[in-house]
Amino acid sequence: MAKKKETVDKKNDKQEGNKRSFKMSKQQRFVLGCLLVLFSIALLVAFISFYVNGQWQNDQSVVSQLGDRTEVAENWLGKFGAYLADLIIYKGFGLASFIFVRLFFLTGMFLALELSTQKLKNTWFWDIFAIIIVSVLFGFFATSAPELGGTIGYELNLFLQDYIGKTGTLLTLLFGLIVYLIFKIKLSPEKIQSYFDSTKKDFKSELETLKPAVNQPESAYNLEEFAIEEPESDPELDNIHIKTVDTQFELNKEALKPTISHSSEIELNPVLKPITPKQELPLVSPDEAFVIEKAEEEDIIEENLASRLVADFGLFDPTLDLSNYKFPTIDLLKEYSTGGITINQEELEENKNRIVDTLRNYKIEIAQIKATVGPSVTLYEIVPEAGIRISKIKSLEDDIALSLSALGIRIIAPIPGKGTIGIEVPNKNPTMVSMKSVIGAAKFQEAEMELPIALGKTISNETFVVDLAKMPHLLMAGATGQGKSVGLNAVLTSLLYKKHPAEVKFVLVDPKKVELTLFNKIERHYLAKLPDTEDAIITDNAKVVNTLNSLCVEMDNRYSLLKDAMVRNIKEYNEKFKSRKLNPEAGHRFLPYIVLVVDEFADLIMTAGKEVEVPIARLAQLARAIGIHLIIATQRPSVNVITGLIKANFPARIAFRVTSKIDSRTILDTQGADQLIGRGDLLYTNGNDVIRVQCAFIDTPEVEKITDFIGAQKAYATAYLLPEFVGEETGINLDIDISERDTLFREAAEIIVNAQQGSASLLQRKLKLGYNRAGRLIDQLEAAGIVGPFEGSKARSVNILDLNALDQFFNNEQN
Repeated sequence: MAKKKETVDKKNDKQEGNKRSFKMSKQQRFVLGCLLVLFSIALLVAFISFYVNGQWQNDQSVVSQLGDRTEVAENWLGKFGAYLADLIIYKGFGLASFIFVRLFFLTGMFLALELSTQKLKNTWFWDIFAIIIVSVLFGFFATSAPELGGTIGYELNLFLQDYIGKTGTLLTLLFGLIVYLIFKIKLSPEKIQSYFDSTKKDFKSELETLKPAVNQPESAYNLEEFAIEEPESDPELDNIHIKTVDTQFELNKEALKPTISHSSEIELNPVLKPITPKQELPLVSPDEAFVIEKAEEEDIIEENLASRLVADFGLFDPTLDLSNYKFPTIDLLKEYSTGGITINQEELEENKNRIVDTLRNYKIEIAQIKATVGPSVTLYEIVPEAGIRISKIKSLEDDIALSLSALGIRIIAPIPGKGTIGIEVPNKNPTMVSMKSVIGAAKFQEAEMELPIALGKTISNETFVVDLAKMPHLLMAGATGQGKSVGLNAVLTSLLYKKHPAEVKFVLVDPKKVELTLFNKIERHYLAKLPDTEDAIITDNAKVVNTLNSLCVEMDNRYSLLKDAMVRNIKEYNEKFKSRKLNPEAGHRFLPYIVLVVDEFADLIMTAGKEVEVPIARLAQLARAIGIHLIIATQRPSVNVITGLIKANFPARIAFRVTSKIDSRTILDTQGADQLIGRGDLLYTNGNDVIRVQCAFIDTPEVEKITDFIGAQKAYATAYLLPEFVGEETGINLDIDISERDTLFREAAEIIVNAQQGSASLLQRKLKLGYNRAGRLIDQLEAAGIVGPFEGSKARSVNILDLNALDQFFNNEQN
């Protein structure tokens, strides 16, 4: 067995030696690169002298008699240069051979500087393609000058003409040029159009300058006279990685490309902004044990795609009342950073070495380690050697934190869905995630969700978007000052950017009285409130009880509509209503989503107690199917604040930084929230995995701009009115005087007599009234003797049998 093992080891050593033999060392790559650069210069000298003073004709005899030392070549590179020029230009590709000089020079530079050769392969393909096309073109047009197209170009031209003729050959060459321009030069119709547009603008500006200026002061400046000069750049050298210092890992990250392709796309404004420098290019190292990954920057959409609402004329459109409503534009939000993640090479390598050394001190060897850089946290994924217990690594959390001198690290052992162990280490210089970068991300703009919410960005720098309609309720918790109120603003802003005022309504409860008051400006667009109340945003805890009970009444009414429509949820109901399968005369209407937002729920429980707990529990259990969703923020969801019944109906949890592991378990049912770094750093779970997200930051001026933009537009007559909650009725006659009756008294009486059922909800559906007015009509009908007294859960009795008896009743009253 021992001998067999030795032979296997020797075989493996041989295989590894063979693999290593094919890999060049740094010195070999540098020497080969210098050789190719010098060879490209020699080719350039030989090619230029080939065409100077017709030397190629004089050197024909020299090329044919290379062995004769008496023959003297006129080529600047001697006989060798004459031979190369004759072989590559005359017998090869003609003038197109000069592209070979560029190819050998680039190849030498890539090898000497130890850069990635992936880009070089693409360059070789397209340059060879260009050499063939240019050579055949010269062979087609310059048949009398063989030195221009070369023998290969001339013969290929004749070959094509024999089969497809001159016209077909010319069309084939034109097609080749078009392919090269589109795929290599990246020429597009948009760029051509922008070029002509800029030329047209320049021509107009020149005409305007010819006109005499009237009363123009000497200090006036014409911004159109200023020209922006774009620096020349070689597209092949844009992504060359420059090695600056030696390191032990390789960063596989492409440099950010400029978003402006032509100077005509730049709009000149009086206020000039300084140009921020680009990020450093990644470093290269032969060490493959440590890999750093950074997700590619997501596409940013400058236009709010929600504004592209296309109405189907065959369906009912609930947005017709505000058909000219414009969604807020993305430029209302502020960009706090360049959008990219700043990578500190030294910090990453130092952290990696400390993690490896700390684990090695406890005899834990690592097979591979990989780092994923995020906005505020870097995730180090380690693969331990075989036989290492995961619990042993997890127990070293405090030791690793001590060696890294970090604010707090979090160990995920193992990472769900991967065979690795994760160590989350906070960055020394975290990058702020702006709300603009999150709202403008394609993942949010193109999200096909009922209530999309963009919370922020994950560790891999991906925009994190969730659907509130599928949560179905959200519980936010965390210590004071860790970002709960900013998170609520991010949730509301996400919905404002995606949903029309006819599609969603907000019920805002703000015990602090200062966090949500800015949304008062959009009261008649997006907010819902009780009738006969002044402020739509509830700041008085005494009024919260009536609002919550009113939502319960709205919930019951909506379930009745769903029952009549024979559907199971609000989405099916609205689709059926839009397709005109439900009769509005029967009380059916389009149902918008209602989002209840409560900031500082603990303060509400302390003041209102059980009166708040019961309606919240009812809504949490039943309201998701009819489109009422709850977002509750509190500092710590303890048992006396959020009961087990309520907490069981809040599977979606967001935990900001807390002070102890017990609080983390209270919020998430697992630890980890105590290791967050604050300032919007959060953990999100929906009953499955725990995801770390850096919450997007939105400041008060940004919210003010959005609400001002929406509030300045045409709105509904009033805010969305909720049914007023009415307690137990006493049956006392409230209206005896006939002159004080409602104007709809006669119509209400006819509806009640026809249906032989006395209820406020019936009048509410038939006459499209609020619950308040319908209740007063029932009291007036009771006072007139048309309906009977209140009988608990039973419907009121109707004392008049038909419409004839009702007409006789009104005639007797008038007499």
